[in-house]
Amino acid sequence: MSVLDTTAVRLKETREGAPTLVCLAFCGGGTATFHDWIPALPDGAGLVAVCYPGREGRFAEEFARTWDELAADAAAGVAAVAGQGPYVLFGHSMGGWMAFDVTVRLAAAGAPAPRALVVSACNAPDRGVTDRDRFLAQGQRDDELLGWMSTHGLLPEHVLEEPELTDMAVELMRADLAARDTFTHTPGARTGVPVQVFSGDADPVIGEDAGPRWAALTDGPFRHDVLPGGHFYTPQVWRGLPARITSLTTGAAPAPATSVSATSESAPSVSAPSESAAPRGTAAP
Repeated sequence: MSVLDTTAVRLKETREGAPTLVCLAFCGGGTATFHDWIPALPDGAGLVAVCYPGREGRFAEEFARTWDELAADAAAGVAAVAGQGPYVLFGHSMGGWMAFDVTVRLAAAGAPAPRALVVSACNAPDRGVTDRDRFLAQGQRDDELLGWMSTHGLLPEHVLEEPELTDMAVELMRADLAARDTFTHTPGARTGVPVQVFSGDADPVIGEDAGPRWAALTDGPFRHDVLPGGHFYTPQVWRGLPARITSLTTGAAPAPATSVSATSESAPSVSAPSESAAPRGTAAP
């Protein structure tokens, strides 16, 4: 099978000329997290989710043991999509760092750049892995990791009912946390593409300097949107998040802004589905 079948998993086809939203998940996450975004996509936009090693269709593969190994793998998946037309690169939590790293790697390799880089619920990578970023840590007990995932709606019910599946979820989580903890920011690494940052107004993970520090890592336009809720916002906001990505909904770069607060849960341009469950799929930071 090709990279486009296993690593870059297409969840919705892209109409010719329209952009594709390419998503990189958080620790422990998979492609299932992004299925619920399909109704919130602008007309014609496609959706691709990158599958990290050791899960879903890549279950038989070994987990990535280091950040560099995981980032190289993710970059190969994104590059395969980048050659097919315009795209916007999105990453949530650890996936935000991954999206930034992949953008830098693709630029160095001469691959097509994303229309914009969109990062969500993550501090700027130039600080490295801090205690704030280790809100889930390798040393935590299995029940603590499962409790966090369950509380945030990130474990399907059938996983919680099967000990073998919960063991697998914890193993996957610990592997991703171990890779995350090897992350180091390359001094001077930055991007020239527009950057849009999302953060929750009640997310204890995000530092007050997240916006300015992210702004300093791009030579392009910058926008910071503060949304209602915690690390995954509110369920309604999360499900409608694609409608808030300006480069996806308008075709334009994010308008320069230091901070834009969202006081309501409604999103522009696209009607978000009604609030129900939190993101699906085994997951974490």
